[in-house]
Amino acid sequence: MNRYTTRTLALEVVLVAVAVIFMIPMFVLLAVALRDPNGTEGFLGFTWPLNLGNLATAWNESAMGPSIVNSAVITTVSVALIIGLSATAAYTLTRRLQRLSRGLFYLFLAGFLFPGQLAMLPLYLSFASLGLVGNPLAVILINVGGFLPFAIFLYSAFLRDLPRDYEEAATLDGARSLRMFWSVVFPLLRPVTGTIGILTALSVWNDFFTPLLYLAGSSSQTAPLSVYTFVSVYSANWPLVFSALITSVIPILIAYFLMQRFIMQGFASGLKG
Repeated sequence: MNRYTTRTLALEVVLVAVAVIFMIPMFVLLAVALRDPNGTEGFLGFTWPLNLGNLATAWNESAMGPSIVNSAVITTVSVALIIGLSATAAYTLTRRLQRLSRGLFYLFLAGFLFPGQLAMLPLYLSFASLGLVGNPLAVILINVGGFLPFAIFLYSAFLRDLPRDYEEAATLDGARSLRMFWSVVFPLLRPVTGTIGILTALSVWNDFFTPLLYLAGSSSQTAPLSVYTFVSVYSANWPLVFSALITSVIPILIAYFLMQRFIMQGFASGLKG
């Protein structure tokens, strides 16, 4: 049996202290969001009584409901395309194109070397000429192109360590390559798929710059853009900004807590660079 020692107690105290430090910004966020200008200020900036009306005001004035729907559509479609395209590409690179796989793999990884800012102006001009400015499709395409190298890298690393026994058995049963991949191989990729899915979903949902560039002023604004509604050139209504921020992150936080075990499974499955 493990004995509860002084060292264990000291470790628990340190961990609790670290947890409290990380929770302080969350308390400040709630304190500002629920602040009542006529209330009595207390610990960490909380006022009494709490002004819960800020949440309703921020929701209505920023049109947060439609923005969350737009963010959900963009995030869902982007993540689905990223997973589908990168998984198929990684499987082909690691299993089929033996002579060309290494060169093509490094070609995909070259996407890590070039900052996205270099292509910002050419992409905007191209999408403008195609009439896609103000269309969520532009944001989806940029998200897919930006995250493909990262996703292909993770899938390829996972597939290299994946035994081929099931694939060989499916080949003997007469399964074609595409059916074998989706029916046999892809279910085995659930840990890394969960990791890629949640990490890309968090990034796409919280992205501010790309929607600002392509969707600002349109009817397809995302949740981060709606938060920016209460910020002007010379001032900002911080209680409403923080209230809108709280409502905008609730959906993605729920998704994160539901899928966080897949992240742990993915990193614990022996991914190697």
